[in-house]
Amino acid sequence: MTADIDAHTTSPPASEGSVMGKEGMAALVDVLIGRGFTVVGPTVRDGAIVLEELASADQLPYGWGVELEAGRYRLRERSDGAAFANAAGPQSWKQFLHPPRVRQWRADRAGGASEDGQPGRDGWPDGDGTDGGGDGKDTGNTGGIAFTSDEAPSPRYAFLGVRSCDLRAIAIQDRVLTGGPYGDPVYQGRRSGAFLVAVECTEPGGTCFCVSMGTGPAAGPGYDLVITEVVDGQGHRFWTRSGSQEGAEILAELPARPADAATREAAQSGVSAAADRMGRTMPEADLRELMAGTLDAPRWDDVAGRCLTCGNCTMVCPTCFCTTTEDVTDLSGDHAERWRLWDSCFDLDFSRLHGGPVRASSRSRYRQWLTHKLGTWYDQFGSSGCVGCGRCIVWCPVGIDITEEAAALHDWTQSPATGRTAS
Repeated sequence: MTADIDAHTTSPPASEGSVMGKEGMAALVDVLIGRGFTVVGPTVRDGAIVLEELASADQLPYGWGVELEAGRYRLRERSDGAAFANAAGPQSWKQFLHPPRVRQWRADRAGGASEDGQPGRDGWPDGDGTDGGGDGKDTGNTGGIAFTSDEAPSPRYAFLGVRSCDLRAIAIQDRVLTGGPYGDPVYQGRRSGAFLVAVECTEPGGTCFCVSMGTGPAAGPGYDLVITEVVDGQGHRFWTRSGSQEGAEILAELPARPADAATREAAQSGVSAAADRMGRTMPEADLRELMAGTLDAPRWDDVAGRCLTCGNCTMVCPTCFCTTTEDVTDLSGDHAERWRLWDSCFDLDFSRLHGGPVRASSRSRYRQWLTHKLGTWYDQFGSSGCVGCGRCIVWCPVGIDITEEAAALHDWTQSPATGRTAS
Protein backbone atom coordinates (compact mmCIF):
# COMPACT_ATOMS: atom_id res chain seq x y z
CA MET A 1 0.00 0.00 0.00
CA THR A 2 1.20 3.49 -0.76
CA ALA A 3 -0.14 7.01 -0.83
CA ASP A 4 0.82 7.15 -4.52
CA ILE A 5 -2.21 5.80 -6.33
CA ASP A 6 -0.24 5.11 -9.52
CA ALA A 7 1.91 2.63 -7.57
CA HIS A 8 -1.07 0.26 -7.45
CA THR A 9 -0.75 -0.33 -11.19
CA THR A 10 2.97 -1.10 -11.30
CA SER A 11 4.19 -4.64 -11.85
CA PRO A 12 4.71 -6.52 -8.58
CA PRO A 13 8.10 -7.96 -7.73
CA ALA A 14 8.69 -11.58 -8.64
CA SER A 15 8.22 -13.90 -5.66
CA GLU A 16 7.86 -17.64 -5.11
CA GLY A 17 5.85 -16.72 -2.05
CA SER A 18 4.77 -18.62 1.00
CA VAL A 19 2.19 -21.24 1.88
CA MET A 20 -0.18 -20.85 4.80
CA GLY A 21 -3.14 -22.79 6.13
CA LYS A 22 -6.47 -21.59 7.48
CA GLU A 23 -4.68 -20.39 10.60
CA GLY A 24 -2.63 -18.10 8.36
CA MET A 25 -5.80 -16.64 6.86
CA ALA A 26 -7.10 -16.00 10.37
CA ALA A 27 -3.82 -14.33 11.29
CA LEU A 28 -3.97 -12.17 8.16
CA VAL A 29 -7.30 -10.68 9.19
CA ASP A 30 -6.04 -10.13 12.73
CA VAL A 31 -2.81 -8.46 11.56
CA LEU A 32 -4.68 -6.12 9.22
CA ILE A 33 -7.11 -5.12 11.96
CA GLY A 34 -4.16 -4.62 14.31
CA ARG A 35 -2.61 -2.23 11.81
CA GLY A 36 -5.72 -0.09 11.87
CA PHE A 37 -7.45 -1.30 8.72
CA THR A 38 -11.15 -1.90 8.33
CA VAL A 39 -11.08 -5.35 6.75
CA VAL A 40 -13.75 -5.96 4.11
CA GLY A 41 -14.24 -9.33 2.49
CA PRO A 42 -16.77 -11.87 1.22
CA THR A 43 -19.25 -13.47 3.58
CA VAL A 44 -22.63 -15.20 3.28
CA ARG A 45 -25.73 -13.14 3.97
CA ASP A 46 -29.30 -13.24 2.69
CA GLY A 47 -28.67 -15.99 0.17
CA ALA A 48 -25.65 -14.39 -1.48
CA ILE A 49 -21.93 -13.89 -1.00
CA VAL A 50 -21.63 -10.21 -0.19
CA LEU A 51 -18.85 -7.84 0.82
CA GLU A 52 -18.92 -6.73 4.45
CA GLU A 53 -16.61 -5.72 7.26
CA LEU A 54 -14.95 -8.79 8.76
CA ALA A 55 -14.09 -9.21 12.42
CA SER A 56 -12.41 -12.57 11.82
CA ALA A 57 -11.61 -15.00 9.03
CA ASP A 58 -14.36 -17.29 10.34
CA GLN A 59 -16.82 -15.07 8.45
CA LEU A 60 -15.33 -16.00 5.07
CA PRO A 61 -17.61 -18.20 2.90
CA TYR A 62 -15.84 -21.49 3.62
CA GLY A 63 -17.69 -24.32 1.91
CA TRP A 64 -19.91 -22.15 -0.28
CA GLY A 65 -20.02 -21.85 -4.05
CA VAL A 66 -22.41 -20.20 -6.48
CA GLU A 67 -24.42 -21.13 -9.57
CA LEU A 68 -24.64 -18.27 -12.05
CA GLU A 69 -26.68 -17.84 -15.20
CA ALA A 70 -28.37 -14.97 -16.96
CA GLY A 71 -30.80 -13.48 -14.46
CA ARG A 72 -30.04 -16.18 -11.90
CA TYR A 73 -27.84 -16.45 -8.78
CA ARG A 74 -27.90 -19.34 -6.32
CA LEU A 75 -25.69 -20.39 -3.43
CA ARG A 76 -24.64 -24.02 -3.23
CA GLU A 77 -22.67 -25.93 -0.66
CA ARG A 78 -19.25 -27.26 -1.55
CA SER A 79 -17.79 -30.45 -0.15
CA ASP A 80 -14.18 -29.22 -0.22
CA GLY A 81 -14.60 -26.33 2.24
CA ALA A 82 -12.95 -23.81 -0.10
CA ALA A 83 -13.35 -20.14 0.82
CA PHE A 84 -12.80 -18.46 -2.55
CA ALA A 85 -14.12 -21.03 -5.06
CA ASN A 86 -16.99 -18.75 -6.00
CA ALA A 87 -17.34 -16.03 -8.62
CA ALA A 88 -18.06 -12.33 -8.19
CA GLY A 89 -21.15 -11.53 -6.13
CA PRO A 90 -23.71 -8.75 -6.46
CA GLN A 91 -21.38 -6.12 -5.00
CA SER A 92 -18.00 -4.80 -6.04
CA TRP A 93 -15.30 -2.86 -4.23
CA LYS A 94 -16.58 0.26 -6.00
CA GLN A 95 -19.11 0.84 -3.23
CA PHE A 96 -16.29 1.40 -0.73
CA LEU A 97 -14.01 3.55 -2.92
CA HIS A 98 -16.74 5.42 -4.83
CA PRO A 99 -19.65 5.33 -2.34
CA PRO A 100 -23.21 5.31 -3.67
CA ARG A 101 -24.17 8.22 -1.39
CA VAL A 102 -21.89 11.03 -0.20
CA ARG A 103 -22.88 14.27 1.51
CA GLN A 104 -20.98 17.16 -0.07
CA TRP A 105 -22.05 20.07 2.12
CA ARG A 106 -24.71 21.32 4.48
CA ALA A 107 -26.12 24.77 5.10
CA ASP A 108 -27.77 26.22 8.21
CA ARG A 109 -29.69 29.46 8.53
CA ALA A 110 -28.54 31.96 11.17
CA GLY A 111 -30.51 31.50 14.37
CA GLY A 112 -31.90 28.16 13.28
CA ALA A 113 -31.19 24.76 14.71
CA SER A 114 -28.08 22.91 13.64
CA GLU A 115 -28.03 19.39 12.28
CA ASP A 116 -28.29 17.98 15.80
CA GLY A 117 -31.16 20.31 16.65
CA GLN A 118 -29.11 22.59 18.93
CA PRO A 119 -28.44 26.30 18.27
CA GLY A 120 -24.79 27.31 18.07
CA ARG A 121 -23.04 30.21 19.76
CA ASP A 122 -24.51 33.63 18.98
CA GLY A 123 -27.48 31.87 17.40
CA TRP A 124 -25.30 30.26 14.72
CA PRO A 125 -25.44 26.51 14.32
CA ASP A 126 -22.23 24.68 15.22
CA GLY A 127 -20.08 27.81 15.54
CA ASP A 128 -19.65 31.50 16.11
CA GLY A 129 -21.12 32.82 12.89
CA THR A 130 -17.80 33.20 11.09
CA ASP A 131 -17.24 29.83 9.49
CA GLY A 132 -20.40 27.81 9.97
CA GLY A 133 -18.78 25.19 12.19
CA GLY A 134 -15.62 23.46 13.12
CA ASP A 135 -15.94 20.09 11.39
CA GLY A 136 -15.76 21.25 7.78
CA LYS A 137 -12.73 22.20 5.79
CA ASP A 138 -14.17 24.80 3.47
CA THR A 139 -16.93 26.81 5.10
CA GLY A 140 -18.47 30.21 4.81
CA ASN A 141 -21.21 32.61 5.86
CA THR A 142 -23.30 34.03 3.02
CA GLY A 143 -26.33 36.20 3.61
CA GLY A 144 -27.17 34.75 7.01
CA ILE A 145 -26.53 31.16 5.95
CA ALA A 146 -23.53 29.15 7.14
CA PHE A 147 -22.16 26.59 4.66
CA THR A 148 -20.07 23.64 5.84
CA SER A 149 -18.37 21.27 3.45
CA ASP A 150 -18.52 17.65 4.46
CA GLU A 151 -15.05 16.14 4.36
CA ALA A 152 -14.89 13.33 6.87
CA PRO A 153 -11.61 11.44 7.32
CA SER A 154 -11.23 8.63 4.79
CA PRO A 155 -11.45 5.09 6.18
CA ARG A 156 -8.42 2.81 5.83
CA TYR A 157 -9.71 -0.25 4.04
CA ALA A 158 -8.08 -3.63 3.55
CA PHE A 159 -9.92 -5.51 0.82
CA LEU A 160 -9.62 -9.28 1.21
CA GLY A 161 -10.61 -11.38 -1.79
CA VAL A 162 -10.26 -9.01 -4.76
CA ARG A 163 -10.80 -11.04 -7.94
CA SER A 164 -8.57 -10.41 -10.93
CA CYS A 165 -11.44 -8.78 -12.83
CA ASP A 166 -12.13 -6.46 -9.91
CA LEU A 167 -8.43 -5.68 -9.57
CA ARG A 168 -8.53 -4.42 -13.15
CA ALA A 169 -11.76 -2.55 -12.42
CA ILE A 170 -10.06 -0.69 -9.58
CA ALA A 171 -7.21 0.25 -11.92
CA ILE A 172 -9.77 1.53 -14.44
CA GLN A 173 -11.52 3.62 -11.82
CA ASP A 174 -8.13 4.96 -10.72
CA ARG A 175 -7.69 6.30 -14.24
CA VAL A 176 -11.23 7.68 -14.44
CA LEU A 177 -11.47 9.28 -11.00
CA THR A 178 -7.86 10.31 -10.34
CA GLY A 179 -6.20 10.48 -13.75
CA GLY A 180 -7.49 13.83 -14.98
CA PRO A 181 -7.07 17.42 -13.81
CA TYR A 182 -10.20 17.20 -11.64
CA GLY A 183 -9.76 14.09 -9.52
CA ASP A 184 -12.48 13.02 -7.13
CA PRO A 185 -11.21 13.78 -3.60
CA VAL A 186 -13.50 11.19 -1.99
CA TYR A 187 -12.16 8.43 -4.19
CA GLN A 188 -8.58 9.65 -3.87
CA GLY A 189 -8.75 9.69 -0.09
CA ARG A 190 -10.19 6.18 0.16
CA ARG A 191 -8.03 4.68 -2.57
CA SER A 192 -4.70 6.03 -1.39
CA GLY A 193 -5.00 4.21 1.93
CA ALA A 194 -6.38 0.91 0.62
CA PHE A 195 -4.56 -2.41 1.03
CA LEU A 196 -5.53 -4.98 -1.61
CA VAL A 197 -5.43 -8.73 -1.06
CA ALA A 198 -6.17 -10.28 -4.44
CA VAL A 199 -7.47 -13.81 -4.99
CA GLU A 200 -6.82 -15.74 -8.18
CA CYS A 201 -9.84 -17.62 -9.48
CA THR A 202 -9.80 -21.41 -9.71
CA GLU A 203 -13.60 -21.75 -10.04
CA PRO A 204 -15.07 -19.47 -12.72
CA GLY A 205 -18.77 -18.70 -12.78
CA GLY A 206 -21.10 -19.57 -15.61
CA THR A 207 -21.26 -15.93 -16.66
CA CYS A 208 -17.56 -15.05 -16.35
CA PHE A 209 -15.61 -13.96 -19.43
CA CYS A 210 -12.47 -12.36 -18.00
CA VAL A 211 -10.27 -14.32 -20.41
CA SER A 212 -11.96 -12.57 -23.35
CA MET A 213 -11.23 -9.19 -21.78
CA GLY A 214 -7.66 -10.05 -20.77
CA THR A 215 -8.32 -9.45 -17.08
CA GLY A 216 -8.00 -12.90 -15.50
CA PRO A 217 -8.25 -15.40 -13.97
CA ALA A 218 -4.63 -14.82 -12.91
CA ALA A 219 -4.17 -11.59 -10.98
CA GLY A 220 -2.44 -8.74 -12.76
CA PRO A 221 -0.48 -5.94 -11.09
CA GLY A 222 -1.94 -3.69 -8.43
CA TYR A 223 -2.19 -5.93 -5.37
CA ASP A 224 -0.35 -5.82 -2.07
CA LEU A 225 -0.82 -9.55 -1.50
CA VAL A 226 -2.18 -12.21 -3.85
CA ILE A 227 -3.55 -15.58 -2.77
CA THR A 228 -4.25 -18.74 -4.74
CA GLU A 229 -6.31 -21.30 -2.83
CA VAL A 230 -5.46 -24.99 -3.17
CA VAL A 231 -7.56 -27.86 -1.80
CA ASP A 232 -6.30 -31.34 -2.65
CA GLY A 233 -5.00 -34.52 -1.08
CA GLN A 234 -2.22 -32.57 0.60
CA GLY A 235 -4.67 -30.35 2.45
CA HIS A 236 -6.26 -26.91 2.38
CA ARG A 237 -3.72 -24.15 1.88
CA PHE A 238 -3.11 -20.74 0.37
CA TRP A 239 -0.16 -19.87 -1.86
CA THR A 240 0.55 -16.25 -0.96
CA ARG A 241 2.85 -13.69 -2.63
CA SER A 242 3.55 -10.04 -1.99
CA GLY A 243 3.24 -7.22 -4.51
CA SER A 244 4.34 -4.26 -2.39
CA GLN A 245 6.66 -3.47 0.47
CA GLU A 246 3.82 -3.35 2.97
CA GLY A 247 2.50 -6.61 1.58
CA ALA A 248 5.88 -8.23 2.17
CA GLU A 249 5.99 -6.88 5.73
CA ILE A 250 2.55 -8.27 6.54
CA LEU A 251 3.32 -11.62 4.92
CA ALA A 252 6.40 -11.88 7.13
CA GLU A 253 4.14 -11.63 10.21
CA LEU A 254 1.96 -14.58 9.21
CA PRO A 255 2.41 -18.25 10.16
CA ALA A 256 3.61 -19.52 6.79
CA ARG A 257 6.34 -21.62 5.23
CA PRO A 258 8.25 -21.17 1.98
CA ALA A 259 6.22 -22.26 -1.00
CA ASP A 260 6.95 -25.78 -2.22
CA ALA A 261 6.94 -26.75 -5.88
CA ALA A 262 3.90 -29.02 -5.52
CA THR A 263 1.73 -26.25 -4.10
CA ARG A 264 2.88 -23.74 -6.71
CA GLU A 265 2.19 -26.17 -9.53
CA ALA A 266 -1.23 -27.09 -8.14
CA ALA A 267 -2.15 -23.43 -7.79
CA GLN A 268 -1.00 -22.51 -11.28
CA SER A 269 -2.73 -25.54 -12.73
CA GLY A 270 -5.97 -24.54 -11.02
CA VAL A 271 -5.83 -21.04 -12.46
CA SER A 272 -5.02 -22.35 -15.96
CA ALA A 273 -7.90 -24.81 -15.77
CA ALA A 274 -10.24 -22.00 -14.75
CA ALA A 275 -9.27 -20.08 -17.87
CA ASP A 276 -10.33 -23.07 -19.96
CA ARG A 277 -13.71 -23.29 -18.20
CA MET A 278 -14.98 -19.75 -18.71
CA GLY A 279 -18.76 -19.64 -18.96
CA ARG A 280 -18.91 -16.90 -21.61
CA THR A 281 -16.74 -15.37 -24.34
CA MET A 282 -16.78 -12.16 -26.32
CA PRO A 283 -16.64 -12.39 -30.13
CA GLU A 284 -13.14 -12.37 -31.59
CA ALA A 285 -13.38 -8.90 -33.02
CA ASP A 286 -12.19 -5.36 -32.40
CA LEU A 287 -15.01 -4.40 -30.02
CA ARG A 288 -14.37 -0.68 -30.41
CA GLU A 289 -14.74 -0.93 -34.19
CA LEU A 290 -17.68 -3.29 -33.80
CA MET A 291 -19.60 -0.79 -31.68
CA ALA A 292 -18.84 2.11 -34.03
CA GLY A 293 -19.95 0.13 -37.06
CA THR A 294 -23.27 -1.19 -35.76
CA LEU A 295 -25.08 1.89 -34.49
CA ASP A 296 -27.99 1.27 -36.86
CA ALA A 297 -28.15 -2.51 -36.42
CA PRO A 298 -31.66 -3.98 -35.94
CA ARG A 299 -30.37 -5.86 -32.89
CA TRP A 300 -30.77 -2.68 -30.84
CA ASP A 301 -34.54 -2.88 -31.42
CA ASP A 302 -34.55 -6.50 -30.30
CA VAL A 303 -32.77 -5.81 -27.02
CA ALA A 304 -34.90 -2.71 -26.44
CA GLY A 305 -37.95 -4.96 -26.44
CA ARG A 306 -36.50 -6.87 -23.49
CA CYS A 307 -34.64 -4.18 -21.54
CA LEU A 308 -36.53 -2.71 -18.56
CA THR A 309 -34.07 0.22 -18.29
CA CYS A 310 -33.92 -0.57 -14.58
CA GLY A 311 -30.21 0.26 -14.32
CA ASN A 312 -29.25 -2.93 -12.47
CA CYS A 313 -26.35 -3.48 -14.87
CA THR A 314 -24.83 -0.09 -14.08
CA MET A 315 -25.29 -0.49 -10.34
CA VAL A 316 -23.47 -3.84 -10.17
CA CYS A 317 -20.83 -2.92 -12.76
CA PRO A 318 -17.47 -2.35 -11.03
CA THR A 319 -16.44 0.43 -13.43
CA CYS A 320 -19.60 2.52 -13.99
CA PHE A 321 -19.03 5.83 -12.24
CA CYS A 322 -21.81 8.28 -13.17
CA THR A 323 -23.36 10.39 -10.43
CA THR A 324 -26.00 13.04 -9.89
CA THR A 325 -26.65 15.52 -7.09
CA GLU A 326 -29.67 15.88 -4.84
CA ASP A 327 -30.52 18.81 -2.58
CA VAL A 328 -32.66 18.14 0.49
CA THR A 329 -34.00 20.40 3.21
CA ASP A 330 -35.83 19.97 6.48
CA LEU A 331 -39.39 21.12 7.06
CA SER A 332 -38.29 24.27 8.88
CA GLY A 333 -36.18 25.46 5.97
CA ASP A 334 -33.29 26.14 8.36
CA HIS A 335 -31.14 23.19 7.28
CA ALA A 336 -30.27 21.95 3.80
CA GLU A 337 -27.82 19.41 2.40
CA ARG A 338 -26.37 18.45 -0.96
CA TRP A 339 -25.71 14.77 -1.65
CA ARG A 340 -23.90 13.04 -4.48
CA LEU A 341 -25.62 9.82 -5.56
CA TRP A 342 -24.88 7.09 -8.06
CA ASP A 343 -26.78 7.61 -11.29
CA SER A 344 -27.39 5.48 -14.37
CA CYS A 345 -27.43 6.25 -18.07
CA PHE A 346 -30.58 4.09 -18.18
CA ASP A 347 -32.45 6.74 -16.18
CA LEU A 348 -34.70 8.81 -18.44
CA ASP A 349 -33.57 12.01 -16.73
CA PHE A 350 -29.88 11.23 -17.11
CA SER A 351 -29.72 12.92 -20.53
CA ARG A 352 -32.40 15.53 -19.87
CA LEU A 353 -31.67 19.01 -21.19
CA HIS A 354 -33.92 22.07 -21.42
CA GLY A 355 -36.04 20.45 -24.13
CA GLY A 356 -36.28 16.98 -22.63
CA PRO A 357 -34.17 13.82 -22.54
CA VAL A 358 -31.71 13.31 -25.39
CA ARG A 359 -32.06 9.52 -25.15
CA ALA A 360 -35.78 9.01 -24.65
CA SER A 361 -36.05 5.42 -25.92
CA SER A 362 -34.81 2.27 -24.24
CA ARG A 363 -33.06 1.46 -27.52
CA SER A 364 -30.95 4.60 -27.36
CA ARG A 365 -30.15 4.13 -23.68
CA TYR A 366 -29.03 0.52 -23.96
CA ARG A 367 -27.00 1.40 -27.04
CA GLN A 368 -25.35 4.27 -25.17
CA TRP A 369 -24.37 1.98 -22.30
CA LEU A 370 -23.01 -0.85 -24.44
CA THR A 371 -21.16 1.32 -26.98
CA HIS A 372 -19.57 3.31 -24.16
CA LYS A 373 -18.59 0.23 -22.16
CA LEU A 374 -17.05 -1.63 -25.10
CA GLY A 375 -16.19 1.18 -27.50
CA THR A 376 -15.92 4.86 -26.65
CA TRP A 377 -14.37 4.10 -23.25
CA TYR A 378 -11.20 3.52 -25.28
CA ASP A 379 -11.42 7.06 -26.64
CA GLN A 380 -11.84 8.52 -23.16
CA PHE A 381 -9.58 6.39 -21.03
CA GLY A 382 -7.47 4.19 -23.30
CA SER A 383 -9.01 0.84 -22.33
CA SER A 384 -12.26 -1.07 -22.33
CA GLY A 385 -14.75 -0.28 -19.60
CA CYS A 386 -15.66 -3.97 -19.28
CA VAL A 387 -13.60 -6.40 -17.19
CA GLY A 388 -15.58 -9.58 -17.89
CA CYS A 389 -16.95 -10.10 -14.37
CA GLY A 390 -20.42 -11.07 -15.68
CA ARG A 391 -22.37 -9.22 -13.00
CA CYS A 392 -24.52 -7.37 -15.53
CA ILE A 393 -25.63 -10.74 -16.93
CA VAL A 394 -26.48 -12.31 -13.58
CA TRP A 395 -28.33 -9.36 -12.11
CA CYS A 396 -30.35 -8.38 -15.18
CA PRO A 397 -33.94 -9.31 -14.25
CA VAL A 398 -34.69 -10.40 -17.82
CA GLY A 399 -31.33 -12.08 -18.42
CA ILE A 400 -29.85 -9.83 -21.10
CA ASP A 401 -26.33 -11.11 -21.82
CA ILE A 402 -23.70 -8.57 -22.89
CA THR A 403 -21.66 -11.28 -24.63
CA GLU A 404 -24.72 -12.49 -26.53
CA GLU A 405 -25.55 -8.96 -27.66
CA ALA A 406 -21.98 -8.31 -28.82
CA ALA A 407 -21.97 -11.63 -30.69
CA ALA A 408 -25.28 -10.79 -32.38
CA LEU A 409 -23.91 -7.45 -33.53
CA HIS A 410 -20.80 -9.17 -34.86
CA ASP A 411 -22.90 -11.75 -36.71
CA TRP A 412 -24.87 -8.92 -38.31
CA THR A 413 -21.67 -7.39 -39.67
CA GLN A 414 -20.74 -10.73 -41.23
CA SER A 415 -24.07 -11.15 -43.00
CA PRO A 416 -23.85 -10.52 -46.77
CA ALA A 417 -27.14 -8.64 -46.57
CA THR A 418 -25.59 -5.90 -44.45
CA GLY A 419 -22.62 -5.22 -46.65
CA ARG A 420 -20.53 -4.71 -43.51
CA THR A 421 -16.96 -5.83 -43.07
CA ALA A 422 -16.31 -5.18 -39.38
CA SER A 423 -13.73 -7.52 -37.91
